[in-house]
Amino acid sequence: MIAMTETSKEYAEALFALALEEGITEEISESLKIVLSQFRANPMYADFLASPNITVNDRVNAIDEAFSGSVHEYVLSFLKLLCRKDSIRCMYKAIYDYEDLFRESKGIAHARVISAVPLKSDEKTKLKAKLESLTGKKVEMECIHSSSVLGGIVVYVDGRVLDGSLRRRLHDLKEVIAK
Repeated sequence: MIAMTETSKEYAEALFALALEEGITEEISESLKIVLSQFRANPMYADFLASPNITVNDRVNAIDEAFSGSVHEYVLSFLKLLCRKDSIRCMYKAIYDYEDLFRESKGIAHARVISAVPLKSDEKTKLKAKLESLTGKKVEMECIHSSSVLGGIVVYVDGRVLDGSLRRRLHDLKEVIAK
């Protein structure tokens, strides 16, 4: 897993450096979002592109057919390179790594908020303002509700975990009682 993570980071950094040099980081980001959306809609496509039973040329041609004209040529070349190097499986992580670099260059933090119930609009607004104050950055929030959170919220932002969940509070209470 470490090798895949390192590989994806190297690909992301190379693509970001090229995009930065050309002044097209946002355009590349938008193209990568299109790719990610298509792969999510067709999860078997990554399996097809990684299949050793299909020639590399056929896989590269399939990428051309699927994305030519709808994504930036650098992203198209990026996908073809991943395919040729048998690294298409690290594409998802490479895209996430690129997005991290892009947001960082723009002073934007990504917050993943998991709550027991969907947050109301005003709750999202207040939480976003609090996170922006905490990070000193503009915050993009991804809000998810999950039954794994008994109550409250868990926030992942800038490598930190802010756990205000009921489960965490119960765990803390249990530790206090056990002492």
